[in-house]
Amino acid sequence: MSALVVLGAQWGDEGKGKMTDYLAETADVVVRFQGGNNAGHTVEVGDKQYKLHLIPSGILYDDKLNIIGNGVVLDPKALFEEANYLKGLGVKFTPEKLLISDRAQLIMPYHRVLDGLKEKARGKADIGTTGKGIGPCYTDKAERSGIRVCDLMNKEVFEKKLRRNIEDKNAIIELYGGETLDFDTIYKEYLDYAERMREHVTDISVRIYDDIKNNKKVLFEGAQGSLLDIDYGTYPYVTSSNTIAGGVCTGAGVGPTMITNAVGIAKAYTTRVGKGPFPTELNDETGDWIREKGHEYGVTTGRSRRCGWLDLVILKSTARISGLTSFAVTKIDTLAGLEKIKVCIGYKFEGKVIDYFPASLEDLAKCEPIYEEFDGWDESVAAATSYEELPENAKKYLKRIEEFTDTRVSSVGVGPKRSQTINIAEL
Repeated sequence: MSALVVLGAQWGDEGKGKMTDYLAETADVVVRFQGGNNAGHTVEVGDKQYKLHLIPSGILYDDKLNIIGNGVVLDPKALFEEANYLKGLGVKFTPEKLLISDRAQLIMPYHRVLDGLKEKARGKADIGTTGKGIGPCYTDKAERSGIRVCDLMNKEVFEKKLRRNIEDKNAIIELYGGETLDFDTIYKEYLDYAERMREHVTDISVRIYDDIKNNKKVLFEGAQGSLLDIDYGTYPYVTSSNTIAGGVCTGAGVGPTMITNAVGIAKAYTTRVGKGPFPTELNDETGDWIREKGHEYGVTTGRSRRCGWLDLVILKSTARISGLTSFAVTKIDTLAGLEKIKVCIGYKFEGKVIDYFPASLEDLAKCEPIYEEFDGWDESVAAATSYEELPENAKKYLKRIEEFTDTRVSSVGVGPKRSQTINIAEL
């Protein structure tokens, strides 16, 4: 039995797409368990680059089953746009390659409209939403007024629920000064999606359980990062789902005893998009240098990312909360060429030193990072094909990550391509 969780250990954008694609080579099934098309994964294979938002990264392999779990909020329009994009790159999109949970919540046009209107109404207090309708869809799920994939599969049920929701949502849209939506247009559009999706829809909890019991290797793929978790992230600047390992159980319908390993993907430095405290942020030439060399711009939004030194307090917290069994450290090549490199090993907070991530943003904003300094390494790191070939200073850097977090480093990314991944320890 083998079930591996892959999740972001920081604020997202850690390279989960590449690492999931790499680990999927030895997996049979790849499952996306939370989030929506607000995520962005970039995978490079050979001379081709693939940008994924909703479909699991294992889709690039012809012999892997990919599953969109019930914890995902599914925008059918985005799904088929991405499917057409992948087909144009020669990737197959069939029921044998992709299954969709019948319990997944559907993102509707009114979710996207309300997302934009509410964010605009917040003014300077906006939370940096992508405008994809993710938050409003999860709100309806919690409010128990959402429409699920299984509802879409039943024409009469879907019509009844959609009429009720259009009436309710149009009243709210009018309050915000927006244009109301037409029932007939949405109804017709989504019935078309229903027929295109029907062959892909099933009870994915049953399928995943059977696969694990039959000794298939199942890989659970997370979106965003641990610090964007609705409970343990930098609230309110978070996403609307549980991005930590515990989200697998509710988002894919599997028990915790079936999960055998959890790998946290950690960038060799720290980045963040949007507002909120960022203790190790570099608002200087070094920060700009890292941003440009690392191409730190969002796949989904195109927004530039804030950059800073590696924060080991964050990684230690993530390892604890998700029970990580290892880290996969990515983009160590980006730091090549720096004479000195720093890592944060604690925070000074109200006259004492802490090594955990506080809940209050006001407290976090008061935290002053405590740094250790390392000698840098040269560009030869990008050519390394084994751990032994890494520069000694890069090895010392990785060793310090292991020591501080009490979690081993199982692989290292030295470039964007699938082939530029060094496996250190078997999972």
